[in-house]
Amino acid sequence: MLIETETTPNPATLKFLPGRTVMDSGTRDFATPEAAEASPLADALFGLGDVTGVFFGYNFVSVTAAPGTDWAALKPDVLAVLLDHFCANMPLFRAGASADFSVPSEHELTDDPADAEIIEQIQDLIATRIRPAVQGDGGDIAYRGFDKGKVFLSMHGACAGCPSSAATLKNGIEQLLRYYVPEVTEVRAI
Repeated sequence: MLIETETTPNPATLKFLPGRTVMDSGTRDFATPEAAEASPLADALFGLGDVTGVFFGYNFVSVTAAPGTDWAALKPDVLAVLLDHFCANMPLFRAGASADFSVPSEHELTDDPADAEIIEQIQDLIATRIRPAVQGDGGDIAYRGFDKGKVFLSMHGACAGCPSSAATLKNGIEQLLRYYVPEVTEVRAI
């Protein structure tokens, strides 16, 4: 089995492509070792010691290293864990753990029903134009709400904590949404 590795815009995160489906649907973000207990794979990656985040996408696993970690030393260990897991066809989640869901919707705003058409346009643009690009960089983006012209989004995986995520949000996502949806005045990360 060959696992390809790609860099991401976040220098602390690498994207690993095992050449097979990782998550059939949705995504899963593990930001702590406690959260990783739901998955044998995420748990093993956190067990390496220098891992501070694991993110499962459709066909990739993003791994975030602790500040100051040398990827040259950590990468072979991450590859070994991934190879062991996928070659043994181990389950991605432990029994009773929720495997089929997207990023949690905490902090989600209650949208005004009068904005339903605007929100539908925003969500469509996120799904068709923004999310594929963000997932290509080893992360994900989730809609959290729309209020008085402001769109609230959350970034996950390689995009969470990425030094260029603020620029991506303002110079890329905000401009795209404002262009196609004139009611959008600002995009904020939560």
